[in-house]
Amino acid sequence: MATATSRKQPRRLFTALFLPPTPESLLLLVTTAALVAGGVCRLAGAPGLADLCWGLGTVAAVIPSIGWVLDALRHGRAGVDLIAVLALGGTLAVHEYLAGALIALMLASGRTLEAAAQRRASHDLRALLERAPRTARVRTGAGVHEIPSSEVAVGDLLVVGPGEVVPVDGRVAAAPAALDESALTGEPLTVRRGPGEPVRSGVLNAGGAFELRATATEEDSTYAGIVRLARQAGAESAPVVRLADRYAAWFLPLSLAVAGLAWLVSGSAVRAVAVLVVATPCPLLLAAPVAVVSGLSRASRLGVVVRDGGALENLGRARTLLLDKTGTLTGGRPRVLDVVAAPRWQSAQVLRLAASLDQYSPHVLARAVVDAARERGLHLSEPLQVSEEPGRGASGTVAGRRMTIGRRAEDAELPDWGRSVENRALLDGAAVAWLSVDGAPVGAVLLRDPLRPDAPRTLRRLRASGIRRLVMLTGDRAASAREVGAVLGLDDVRAGLTPAGKVAEVRAEREHAVTVMVGDGVNDAPALAAADIGVAMGARGSTASSEAADIVLTTDRVDRLADAGAIAVRARRIAVQSALGGMALSLAAMAAAAFGLLPPAAGALLQEGIDVAVILNALRVLRDDRQGRPVLPPSTEALIRRFAAEHDDLQDVLEAVRDAADRLSDGAGEDSLAAVREVHRLLTERLLPHEYAEEHELYPALAPTLGGPEATATMSRAHAEIERLARRIATHLTLTGADGSPSPEQLDDLRACLYGLHTVLRLHFVQEEESYFSLAL
Repeated sequence: MATATSRKQPRRLFTALFLPPTPESLLLLVTTAALVAGGVCRLAGAPGLADLCWGLGTVAAVIPSIGWVLDALRHGRAGVDLIAVLALGGTLAVHEYLAGALIALMLASGRTLEAAAQRRASHDLRALLERAPRTARVRTGAGVHEIPSSEVAVGDLLVVGPGEVVPVDGRVAAAPAALDESALTGEPLTVRRGPGEPVRSGVLNAGGAFELRATATEEDSTYAGIVRLARQAGAESAPVVRLADRYAAWFLPLSLAVAGLAWLVSGSAVRAVAVLVVATPCPLLLAAPVAVVSGLSRASRLGVVVRDGGALENLGRARTLLLDKTGTLTGGRPRVLDVVAAPRWQSAQVLRLAASLDQYSPHVLARAVVDAARERGLHLSEPLQVSEEPGRGASGTVAGRRMTIGRRAEDAELPDWGRSVENRALLDGAAVAWLSVDGAPVGAVLLRDPLRPDAPRTLRRLRASGIRRLVMLTGDRAASAREVGAVLGLDDVRAGLTPAGKVAEVRAEREHAVTVMVGDGVNDAPALAAADIGVAMGARGSTASSEAADIVLTTDRVDRLADAGAIAVRARRIAVQSALGGMALSLAAMAAAAFGLLPPAAGALLQEGIDVAVILNALRVLRDDRQGRPVLPPSTEALIRRFAAEHDDLQDVLEAVRDAADRLSDGAGEDSLAAVREVHRLLTERLLPHEYAEEHELYPALAPTLGGPEATATMSRAHAEIERLARRIATHLTLTGADGSPSPEQLDDLRACLYGLHTVLRLHFVQEEESYFSLAL
């Protein structure tokens, strides 16, 4: 693959250099023709004609060079293009026509290479702009007709054909859709969206035609916001480019001083011209823009749209990172943490009834309950006479019994098991949805917005890239915010903040270091605008936050921020390296020319090489250099996705283990022993086969990427502990007395085994999700 790619590069460069014709390529053609014609004339014994050809080539370069100088002066800059004009004029004045022709060729080739590099580096951004949809097909009572996408209204029913780009944000109306979201997310795998699921504009229909109900106009849709950002990308001068201009501010007078001194000491104008010749090229002004635009291109391939080069360069200098909690460090969507059942009820039964009642509710907690039930394959019943009270919950009839799900009445008396639920909700920072049947509480569903699996790895990578201070800014309660901060190892947590409070915190942090703010909601937009660099989670975030941000993550993965940070650091390092390296070589050549060791013609050839070298070095930014996130084979990614899905399916096993331990704490009755036997069945039939498959399929596949078998040794040790505890539970069941009850000493150990297994499983699952599964999510 690498060989095939390398073979394509010369073809791409040729195309970029000569097709289509540009002013730079035309100047290169003229100066090359003049140099070659002069060489032919000299070989033919016509030196006068040769000098004429070379002189004309020099004059052809003087005219645009003067234009470049005047343009720079209009923008308040006096760069090294002025040296080019002086050098060209000097070669004509001292009759060094060959040197003048070489300088002309050098300038033309340098400008052409720069233009080619800019086109090559901005290819991905141009592709983003060019694929923006222009029309949409709307279904009405009169049939399907095509209209400009700008005329689509919220609520319109659109038809998206195979291979078409979705024109506006919407929801799948009927049949499922197969979508290629790589233009937004950088992920090549096709995803499926079922009826009612959201679809963002800009994604490609990779399957059959489907209907889409528009939820936003074109202007307010995801892709339109990205296009607006992309149009600005690279349009502004990045700080590193302005830094190059500052270098040029002293490089120009230094070059003139060295040239004048060489002329004064030696009495030879030729030496002064030679000094100007080797000072002519612009490694400063060529390297920095090419590196920055290359960085913008690399970031766009990963689903990171950067508003301009200044934002990218600032990201590379950032030392403080401020993060919102919900939707940034957490998933932004609550998930079922646990299901607790009253005595004589089962957790699966509680979840099934709660989801049956909640399946028509638009509330975010209700959707989480329904999703959890469907993930576990539970059959939902049709509710009747459903009503919903905002802020309280829903009520209705399921299977002939009156039920309610939601908040409990303040004056309702809680049973003992209910008080333990409330205590646990307080400890875990979870919300509780109580299920009551015929007026009596029978179970509770605990819900919490979980941490993103990739958040810990991302924060470690950001620290490694130079971020020294990590702070969470959130409007959430202090207790739940501090818990998240402790798990992630944040330096500080600021909770209970209003949007104005977040802005104040951002401004305070900016006093000490270049600051990045990451958020996704409307309430984050002011803070994003106040930061040095605002980063919006644009995949599910608000339009307001995306518009206020300097950088938008178009995929719902916070680890893309770490990728963007690594690209920014690398782009800035290579830009400065190229500029300073090229300038150092020019200074050395200037010293040699001042002492008469480098004639003008040879100096021109040398500077041409320096010019090409700095541009090629700047283009290294385009190379994929993601050292922080291993690149996995597709087969390994498929295994990760399989086992990640199995983790979701096994959540009910973890709940059953915890429930059995709790029941044993209440006494060794028949119900509690039945729960233990059910746990043993679940461990034998579902959990242990899963752990065995991970050990013998997933871990060997991950080992080569992670550095060998030792990288998974800790996780393998956890597998051994899980198996040991499962065997111990099985042994206790075989040792029960004649009446089927365990002895008192057995009861204590059995309860300890169940609580221990639950703890080990939770920790093991979290570690796998953070360390392994996040690599492919």
